[in-house]
Amino acid sequence: MAHEREPLLQQRQTGAANAAGAKGSSSAPATAAALPSLARTVLKFLMWAVFLTWAAGIFLYPTKPVQAVFSKWVRLTKESMFGIAGGIFLTFSAPILIVALLAYVYISFFQSEHHVVEKKKLRSLSFRLWTFPVLVDGPFGVVSAVEFIGIVLFITFVFYSMTYYAVESVSLVSKFDLPSMTESELILDVIGARLGAVGLFCMLFLFLPVARGSVLLRLIDIPFEHATRYHVWLGHLTMALFTLHGLCYVISWSMEGRLREEMREWKEVGVANLPGVISLSAGLLMWVTSLHPVRKRFFELFFYTHQLYVVFIVFLAFHVGDFIFSISAGAVFLFMLDRFLRFWQSRAKVDIISAACRPCGTVELVFSKPPGLRYNALSFIFIQVRELSFLQWHPFSVSSSPMDGRYHMSVLIKVLGTWTEKLRNIITDVQEKNRGDSELQCGRMTACVEGPYGHESPYHLMYENLILVAGGIGISPFLAILSDIIHRIEEGKQCMPKNVLVLWSVKKSKELSLLSAVDAQTISSSVSDKLQLDIQAFVTQESLPPLEDGIVVDDQKVPGMFVKNGTTMSGLVGTGDNFWAAAYFVASTLGFLLAYTLVHVYYVKPHNVVAWWYRGLLFMLCMVAGVALPGGLVVLLWHVSEKQRLEGDKWDAVAATASQSPYAEQTGPAAAAGGGDDAVPSVSLAALRTTRYGCRPNFEAEFAAFAERAGDAADVGVLVCGPQGLQTSVARECRERNLRRGGGAEKSRSGAVFHFNSHSFDL
Repeated sequence: MAHEREPLLQQRQTGAANAAGAKGSSSAPATAAALPSLARTVLKFLMWAVFLTWAAGIFLYPTKPVQAVFSKWVRLTKESMFGIAGGIFLTFSAPILIVALLAYVYISFFQSEHHVVEKKKLRSLSFRLWTFPVLVDGPFGVVSAVEFIGIVLFITFVFYSMTYYAVESVSLVSKFDLPSMTESELILDVIGARLGAVGLFCMLFLFLPVARGSVLLRLIDIPFEHATRYHVWLGHLTMALFTLHGLCYVISWSMEGRLREEMREWKEVGVANLPGVISLSAGLLMWVTSLHPVRKRFFELFFYTHQLYVVFIVFLAFHVGDFIFSISAGAVFLFMLDRFLRFWQSRAKVDIISAACRPCGTVELVFSKPPGLRYNALSFIFIQVRELSFLQWHPFSVSSSPMDGRYHMSVLIKVLGTWTEKLRNIITDVQEKNRGDSELQCGRMTACVEGPYGHESPYHLMYENLILVAGGIGISPFLAILSDIIHRIEEGKQCMPKNVLVLWSVKKSKELSLLSAVDAQTISSSVSDKLQLDIQAFVTQESLPPLEDGIVVDDQKVPGMFVKNGTTMSGLVGTGDNFWAAAYFVASTLGFLLAYTLVHVYYVKPHNVVAWWYRGLLFMLCMVAGVALPGGLVVLLWHVSEKQRLEGDKWDAVAATASQSPYAEQTGPAAAAGGGDDAVPSVSLAALRTTRYGCRPNFEAEFAAFAERAGDAADVGVLVCGPQGLQTSVARECRERNLRRGGGAEKSRSGAVFHFNSHSFDL
């Protein structure tokens, strides 16, 4: 059974044994071992070469030399089979699709190398740039060094491009002897067009971070919850540029006295104004409702308004036509691929093995999952409950480890808003009926699950020294981490963490009972010899323990409900099966290109279709056809393959709940603790917890003490999950300690290198 629950991180022992066998074989040529390394290097080089050439072309696009080369390229491709649109698509969109294809090859063939983490990676400059927080305050929140470089490059690109265009426009218009009013109008028109072009280039990057299962995010190991920040930043920048683009034309048309006529105009040849007005209006609605104050208070308004992205994209294609829209079509196509796959996965109604409300006010949901579903202890899933909303999907961190069991995955949900409150009420109603019954009663709750998503590599297994900082329900992903580490040590699997410090802040002491949600609730002596675990809990709104004897009782989960919806979680996720995901990408891309070729050869040219907006519509329909037809066929085959794989290994949710626990299949220290007279001596996690009342953690003192225990040369991984203020405080301390270490101050207390990583959601 253990071999079917293969962990995400490949065991080095197996790799070492294989390497030793290869070395001992006299028949194997010496070059055979070098071929995989050479192929991996070549693939990396190709991806970097394509990406850097593409990025440099975009950055230098405003310059005259690049403009001259681009003009020659457009003239060469004008009479080709695909026309100007094909040439522009090949220049700006095809490179990102080529990188995606190479990324699938890389991840598929070098998956083990991609997951195995070596100590030298922690010392590499690129890794340190990703984990070193440069900015901890301000509008961007906590920003790493790499993110800061990206922000600077984007701002430089925008200002450099617009300055170049503005100077060029004024110089060009001044060559003509025009009235001052006409000259001003012409300058506004030219600058407005340039703002729109720069906005399209930004839009090329806008859709890349929101493809949740994107192979590009997996390649560089950026989890979706981090990538959404980039989408937010790029969204503000893109909409600012498009808004200025529209304002320039509005002012120009107003000066001409033709504002209404121009805004209602829908040209056949040239840019159609009315679709642009509709697209910009949809974009402005999305932009305004996505601002943090509005989103925080009116989340549903933000969520439903954001579905206008369909209107925004379609009418943008109408507005600019096929050849201008093809600048950003590659990123839009990748988003469509991801969205279609997520639609298929989210159609499955998932069995709920257990749904219960804990006395501390937290809802626990345990879902049935296929045994081969890949995820790690820092993953998260999106959940939809159709009795609450047909459109709303909410992200929650997974609170169970892949080592906890083959057939289930659990989440802990704190009641914070309307959606979670309604969810609790549904469960509570059934829970009240179950009190005193020996068996759980089945309730009605139609749940669908999307994911899991998260880090491609298990970040928590990269360090011997690990600090977990949580605020309130932010402990949820760290419960999965603790369970994962304990199970790995117990089962003799690869596990780097040796020293783990948990700093957990809660408002009320009743929340401390969430530790009982860890599957491995006890630590055997064999584990405690290899793992030094220290759990420091801080109760901020209570000055004394609530009980006379000072002991906080553990939270006993009240029997809740189970729901038989008919199936387990779907395995159709971009991070699940590399072969099928790659086949889906290739089939959809070839289908799109084939559809556009057929339409262009047999319809556009024979019928002399010249209307820009109509050609933009045909371009969009070809993209949709490529994803839905050949891509849909691959997804259907993928689905059939998953069903056949599950036929021989079915899980009955009713049988699981009849045993009174969704963890009936658990293994490891929790099971051993109750194994009778021969059970290994163990200690509970609650016994390892030190609770302090009426105070918050002093990160400077806690980190200094931990660094002293770890040693000056140690690498310390710091993970934080909680409110923005908590992330800021931890990031600031990590930055200050690393800066002091670099400056030589306090070497005896600050010698360790702290690698910061946040993991949180705005629910």
